[in-house]
Amino acid sequence: MNFARPSKLRTLLVLGRVSNLPTIWSNCLAGWWLGGAGQWVQLLWLGASVSSLYLGGMFLNDAFDAGFDRLHRRNRPIPSGAIDEKEVWQWGCAWLVMGAVGLVWISRTTALLTLVLSACILLYNALHKMVAIAPLLMGACRFLVYLVAASVANNGITGYGVWAGLALAVYVAGLSYLARKESFHAPVNYWPAFLLGAPLLLALLVDDGPYRRDGCTLSVILGVWILWALRYTFGQGHPNLGLTVSRLLAAIALVDLLAVADLTTPWIGLFVIWFVLALLFQRFIPAT
Repeated sequence: MNFARPSKLRTLLVLGRVSNLPTIWSNCLAGWWLGGAGQWVQLLWLGASVSSLYLGGMFLNDAFDAGFDRLHRRNRPIPSGAIDEKEVWQWGCAWLVMGAVGLVWISRTTALLTLVLSACILLYNALHKMVAIAPLLMGACRFLVYLVAASVANNGITGYGVWAGLALAVYVAGLSYLARKESFHAPVNYWPAFLLGAPLLLALLVDDGPYRRDGCTLSVILGVWILWALRYTFGQGHPNLGLTVSRLLAAIALVDLLAVADLTTPWIGLFVIWFVLALLFQRFIPAT
């Protein structure tokens, strides 16, 4: 019996960091809903295309980092010999192109935002080991996902959609700054943790009327989860930064739920399902 196929499949899943895909879907749903929603087929197509962009970015991340990983992370697929570097480049470019092609035809606005998102993905992968502001690029990628999703919806990009996307971007930048210390095995600073509170601050400032109660409830849930995740790094004698970052990545679905702040509609359960799925997938495929 040939066991090569499952081994290769796992290698591809690890390269794609597929445990984070549910947070991409939740980004798409939140951005699309804040843009006025529309036909569900639009959302499905949007989710598939943005997922392809994400997978392309993750494959290219390992391709760009091959040299660094040979020195510092030899368990990664390329330096471990699980897959050839050239093949990873091919997979990454193919996923990125497929994702872009799936979106650029929808409208001029969507096409422009998709091209900017694709460029941001490439720029992050090329520079993230060299420049200190790289986590801001990662945050920008998630912000652009919100804008792309909103551009597909009925009302397009709205003011609140932009603010919610910016709050998400700050949150992602914060966890990316924390994750950066894992790669460089450097002491972990406290200040990036404060960036994780951006979605909570936005909810406090803008949620009003019927959204106030739901926003407060979701803010408490998200805030408790963030503190619980941070304790693995800042509250123990033997910090586990990887576990902190993984839990914060899964919480992106909760950030998206807070951005919508409406617990009255049935589809809201999708955010919870994707949050749980992200945690479940992390048991089998590393999130970072």
